[in-house]
Formats: sequence, structure tokens, C-alpha cells
Amino acid sequence: MTEADWSLPDDRDAVRTALVSWYEDDHRAFPWRETDDPYEILVSEVMSQQTQLGRVVTAWEAFLDRWPTVEALAAADRADVVGFWTDHSLGYNNRAKYLHEAAGQVVSEYDGEFPETPEELQNLQGVGPYTANAVASFAFNAGDAVVDTNVKRVLYRAFDVPDDDAAFEAAAGELMPDGESRVWNNAVMELGGVACEKTPACDEAACPWREWCHAYETGDFTAPDVPTQPSFEGSRRQFRGRVVSALKEYDELPLSKLGPRVRVDYGGDSGAEWLQDLLADLERDGLVEVERREDDGESATVARLRR
Repeated sequence: MTEADWSLPDDRDAVRTALVSWYEDDHRAFPWRETDDPYEILVSEVMSQQTQLGRVVTAWEAFLDRWPTVEALAAADRADVVGFWTDHSLGYNNRAKYLHEAAGQVVSEYDGEFPETPEELQNLQGVGPYTANAVASFAFNAGDAVVDTNVKRVLYRAFDVPDDDAAFEAAAGELMPDGESRVWNNAVMELGGVACEKTPACDEAACPWREWCHAYETGDFTAPDVPTQPSFEGSRRQFRGRVVSALKEYDELPLSKLGPRVRVDYGGDSGAEWLQDLLADLERDGLVEVERREDDGESATVARLRR
């Protein structure tokens, strides 16, 4: 797909200046935007995955109070890190596990100094292309153009970029000024999060791209479908979190006592077989240990957090 398939403005410098000026004049004040510490930025990026940013602020600050450096996190007990994740409802617990392992890598393999490029950062456990690029951008000003759901929506509406990942990557890269990934990526994501949400607020948010925007001109504000987060209530994620919370409180529990603490309707189709399957997932993720014991001729299966 070529640039001819969409309509980036000829005056790219004017487009770039308008967006950066709009962002620098006024933007949401998230604390991770006030730092270039790669550890603090990595924590914010991992926490922000499918979690509302407003909720992340409190968790991020508490996390850094407890583990203020990458060395402190690497030395932490993984069960404590996972427990923190569960207590703050930050989503899948294996993100906490991977973050802990990544900290260990930085300390043991990189002498406590974070790698600086997106390619090198992907060597860290659980750090995919998007997160690696975000850390490279915001910590080292050395990233490529970030393309997330918000950015896709902006490009689709403003410049008629088709709903195609390769097209979005190409258009985003063409627009980003060389050597300005930190401010540019913050600015374009802010645009998508404030002015160009699912329901646009073009005039209310003083969108800086109205002059060039295809959607603003035509009134057609359709955009690519946005994946929705599955309901947390009653989800497997919720029950996994309850297992971790129960084992954190009781150290270890036989399955017969753990099950009712995980769900009030424990039994039948949601009984022992269901719980064993859930524990198998957590065991594969390295979060719990399950052991079968014999005591006075009776057998019992117990579960505990892995330490």
C-alpha cells in the first residue's frame, strides 16, 4: 500500500507544529509524563495495558513507593509483586510476573542499565513491540511512531488512512518528525484520547488538525472497530485473582477449602475439576504450586503461592 492510497497533507511541518503546540499548551498531567526514567515508564506501560489511566496513577505511585528502583523490584519476592497486582485490580497477574522477571534481567544481564532501542528492549521478558517502542520513545527519545487504537482512529479519520496495519504504520512513521518520538507520541496519543475519542470532541478540545481533517470536513466520523475488554465480573481473570488473594492470606489451602473462597457457587460444573483447571493455568504461569499429600491414609491436594 502506498501513500497515494490516503491523503496526508502536503505541508507536513504545519501539521506537526500544530499538534505539538496543542499538546504542549495543555495536556492531561500523568506523572509518568514527567519522567524519563525507563524503569518508571516501563511500570506505567505494563500497568496501562487495558486499564484506565486514572486508576493506574494511584497504583503506579504505590508500586514505586514500595519498589522505587529496578534493583528493588528484582530483589522482591515475586508473590508480593503478584499480590500487589491483584490488590490493585491491574488485570492479568502474569504481567506482574513478567515485569518482575524483566527487572531481574536488567540487573543481571545489563548491569542495571536499561537497553535503549525498541529492538533491544524486546529482549526483556513480557516486553512486546508496542511496549518496547513506548519505553524507547518516552525514556530515550529513540522510538518509532507509536500506533495504538487511539492513533489508528486519528489517522483513519483525519487523513483517510485505510483500516490496515501496514498503512497505519506507514502513515504514522511519515508524520512523526525525526528524533522527536517522545513529544510526538505523547501528543498524538493525547489527541486520540481527548479530542478524537469514539465520540469526537473536535471543537470542544480545540483539535489542532481540524484544518486538514477529512472527518471534520465531511462529518463522517466512522472509525475502525475498537476491541472491548471482556467483562471482569465473573471472568476467569477475576477467579485467578481470587485464588492468588486467598493463598496470599492463608499461605496454603486444600482445594476443598480454597474452592469456596474463590466462588460462592463452588460445586458441580464449577467444582473441583473447574478449580484444578484454573490452578493448572496459574501453575503454568509460575504463580502457584499444587501438591498432592497423604496424611493418615487420606489424600488431599493443596495449593500455595510459588515463592
